[in-house]
Amino acid sequence: MDFAAMFIKLITKNGLVAAFIIIGITTWIAYKIGGLTKGRIHGSAIAIFFGLILAYIGGVVGGGHKGLASIPMFAGVGVMGGAMFRDFAIVSTAFGADLREIKKVGLVGVLSLIFGLLTSWVAGVGVAYAMGYTDSVSLVTIGAGVATFVVGPVPGASLGASSEVIAISIAAGVVKSVLVMILTPFVAKFVGLDNPQSAMIYGGLMGTTSGTAAGMAAVDPKLVPYAAMTATFYTGSGCLVFPSILYFATKAIFG
Repeated sequence: MDFAAMFIKLITKNGLVAAFIIIGITTWIAYKIGGLTKGRIHGSAIAIFFGLILAYIGGVVGGGHKGLASIPMFAGVGVMGGAMFRDFAIVSTAFGADLREIKKVGLVGVLSLIFGLLTSWVAGVGVAYAMGYTDSVSLVTIGAGVATFVVGPVPGASLGASSEVIAISIAAGVVKSVLVMILTPFVAKFVGLDNPQSAMIYGGLMGTTSGTAAGMAAVDPKLVPYAAMTATFYTGSGCLVFPSILYFATKAIFG
């Protein structure tokens, strides 16, 4: 057995370890490139862009629908990118928040969550309707995707949306996440993102945990846990209200 075959076999058998190496190298390169922008474009946004490219290549080469994980030797990426590690990252980030600061946001934080969810629903449903989707299931699924790519598949799966619609909802959420990452440093001064309270309100309005966390990291790393905290509540609330309250609201309007 030659070296190349042994190397491929080793990576395939230790998929999760290989995934950490791949993501580590990709992230390191992304942050180096992000440093050249002097913090204007966060390394996380560049890393996600690289991830999308790798996912496309993996889907084409592997002939599957799991991105880079479609290739057997990179299957560990699918495990690393699964719900378990995602939830672990969200919970560990939230532990960096100060409960005293969280209490200060009060009613305004709750209102930011409600307003953030409603604006995502209205924008998503409006765009979906303009694209030719008229049934309530498709409309609310795409609307949920605009909220965040994690929420989109929830009403899609529970209400029986087509795989095409669910894919659109995820794509909409990914686009939103990347835009929030890139634009947050540019709008920070204008909207006063310089304290924990405003960070929590911003997280409640934007909702995308990955987007707000990366964006706030470029503004002030100390504010990341606060933005991520309300963004996490946004995700959980979206998973509850989109397949229920907002679905019935959509059905009442569009039939």
